[in-house]
Amino acid sequence: MTPAAPRPDTALPVAAPHQLRSAAIALVRVDAGAFALLIGLNAMAAAAGLASPWLLGRMVDEVSAGGDANTVDRLALGLLFFALAQFLLTRYARYVGYRFGERTLARIREQFTDRVLRLPVREAERAGSGDLSARGTGDIAAVAGTLRDAGPDVLISLVRVVFTLVMLFVLAPALGLCGLVGLLGIWCVARWYLRRAHTAYLAEGEANSQMSEVLSATASGARTVEALGLQARRAAACRGAIALSRQTRERTLSLRSVLFPSMDMCFVAPVVAVLSAGGALHVQGALSLGTVVACVQYAHQLSDPLEVIVLRLEQLQSSGASFARVEGLGQLLEATPAPTVGASPEPRGSRIEVTGVHYAYDNGVDVLRGVDLTIRPGERLALVGPSGSGKTTLGRLLAGMDRPRAGTVTVGNVPTADLDSDRLRRQVILVTQEHHVFTGTIRDNLLLAVDTACDTELRAALATVGADWFTALPDGLDTEVGITGFALDAAAAQQLTLARVVLADPHTLILDEATALLDPTAARHAERALAAVLRGRTVIAIAHRLHTARDADRVAVMEGGRVTESGTHDALVATGGVYAALWNSWHGQPTGR
Repeated sequence: MTPAAPRPDTALPVAAPHQLRSAAIALVRVDAGAFALLIGLNAMAAAAGLASPWLLGRMVDEVSAGGDANTVDRLALGLLFFALAQFLLTRYARYVGYRFGERTLARIREQFTDRVLRLPVREAERAGSGDLSARGTGDIAAVAGTLRDAGPDVLISLVRVVFTLVMLFVLAPALGLCGLVGLLGIWCVARWYLRRAHTAYLAEGEANSQMSEVLSATASGARTVEALGLQARRAAACRGAIALSRQTRERTLSLRSVLFPSMDMCFVAPVVAVLSAGGALHVQGALSLGTVVACVQYAHQLSDPLEVIVLRLEQLQSSGASFARVEGLGQLLEATPAPTVGASPEPRGSRIEVTGVHYAYDNGVDVLRGVDLTIRPGERLALVGPSGSGKTTLGRLLAGMDRPRAGTVTVGNVPTADLDSDRLRRQVILVTQEHHVFTGTIRDNLLLAVDTACDTELRAALATVGADWFTALPDGLDTEVGITGFALDAAAAQQLTLARVVLADPHTLILDEATALLDPTAARHAERALAAVLRGRTVIAIAHRLHTARDADRVAVMEGGRVTESGTHDALVATGGVYAALWNSWHGQPTGR
């Protein structure tokens, strides 16, 4: 047996079986009325389907006894009536089932989106975009197929199987027992499959996530790969991920190659058992010919719903594993619950205090070691230091994106990590090198910052950052942008991002080389827009290029995860310490150290 793929440390969790049951029950409770109607309609359709074999048996007995032709005609009309009733009830049950499935699927999608947005940034970055993308697309699509098709089909089939077996026992208990014994083969094969399938499909989903992550990272970093000569290494990584995905796929295919042929053989067993026993009992005079015919018809009827269940069994296992991956995000949120709106006090003032902060990634070695820092309202502070000194990590803590392992980071005496997203956005915003244009209109993109802003406020925000280009667009604020809309260049995209900052109106901005990835022309436009946004705000600049530090009110030097120096640019240069060495090295002068 092929072992399941090893679970990487970076993978997001999957839900346990008991958590899946709880999640499914919760989804059903939300739409309990529709689910009850679905069960009732399926039961009535199954009951209507049971009439046909019984009526056929009555017709056989009537003809065998030389009965009246009118009686046979009435039985035939009854058979037609119940067949039509079963068709109509089944059709309406499917309609109710599809609507129930689509509403439930919408709730799953909304819940998944909400969880992704609430997911701790560190966890999202640690897992990578491939895993989240695979769960939000392929896994949810698999769950959608089950809710739309497999779920209603299996439910209808299960009801038909139960009702058919009951009718067999009612007509002839001995033949009912024969039919039940004939189903033992199906039970054994299904049990063998189910014991292996869930693990196999989880491994397949995880391998697909890894493959997606490796391929997307290679494609997005193609220029870097080419520049550093890493083509062979990345190609090997891609081949390895594809091979693992193929291996797990072959495992699930091998399970299906055993399941389906075995089930085809098992379907015949109940019919053979009932026909053989029924024939013997009829010869002995214990059962009429009509009863034997009806029981054989019921045994034969079992094959149709059982075949549907078997065909859907594979899809149910696959979608069950997908649902476990979709629900797995909830585990992270239970471990690190999102701040509740209104639960934390409103910050008093805009003073930021960092006190005794320690922080480590994934419980490793501390990258911040006892950092103490105070940022006064309206101050322009530059964080500088060698690569790996902890500047960016401290910036993330200041922005409330992570929680320190020890110590506190507060704004207005309230921990930043305890603020809900709306309150935090009014206090502190981190502006990085990355800027994103969401698919939708320019208005949609801006309203992400403040959903109550009017068009006048939106235009004013765009004017503040110098984004006058939007007035020349065919539909102004209603112009579609993003992947499928009007393509914005890098400078315009950054201006749109900064306009969102203007609307959010935080008192503090943290800049992590916000224009570093732009070409010189685009960078000049963005820096002019940035200057307009910074006016009148507290600014914390994570300075990888030291010319930024020269214009700051104060410079904080980080080294080895600690703040080792703090003061103005001129004072620190005159002191001849770490900052002076960095400054001299930046300008190509001997450091004297």
